[in-house]
Amino acid sequence: MSSSTPYKVLCVCLGNICRSPTAEVVLRHFCDEAQLNIHVDSAGTSNYHPGKAPDLRGQQHAKLRGYNLSALRARQLTVHDFIEFDLILAMDYENLDNIQNLMQKAQQQLGQLRAQVSLMSQHDHQYPQQEVPDPYYGGDAGFEHVLDQCESSSQAWVNYLKTQLQAQQKN
Repeated sequence: MSSSTPYKVLCVCLGNICRSPTAEVVLRHFCDEAQLNIHVDSAGTSNYHPGKAPDLRGQQHAKLRGYNLSALRARQLTVHDFIEFDLILAMDYENLDNIQNLMQKAQQQLGQLRAQVSLMSQHDHQYPQQEVPDPYYGGDAGFEHVLDQCESSSQAWVNYLKTQLQAQQKN
């Protein structure tokens, strides 16, 4: 995590239209607020919605909190993401399994990989090791919960990454 090259984080859910784009924008906000040189992106494990904008309900709820998701477009996770990104964050355990399965393929094809894989809530004390629930088939409360959890988990990751960066600078 050198100061000139950005550390790269990829947020991943199933379709890349609800949870992971929300996580992308929220994590980017807290990284920017903390003045961390971190690039944040998102993808889905499925190819259900390529090129589609985030769910309008998610966009509306995010906008009420000052987050703009409108420019984002869905894409599928690829084997090259494992050499492009430093950290890949799964929104739930099924996504985590799917990411780890693709990671094995990436390792076979590409050899040494750059990415570490973790759960979005890995360091979150408010939602410890909890899945970010998919709000797609639910109502407004689901989208609000996703925002609450993404804000909490993003702040936890920023604190963790700041500590990592400070430790690297001392070495």
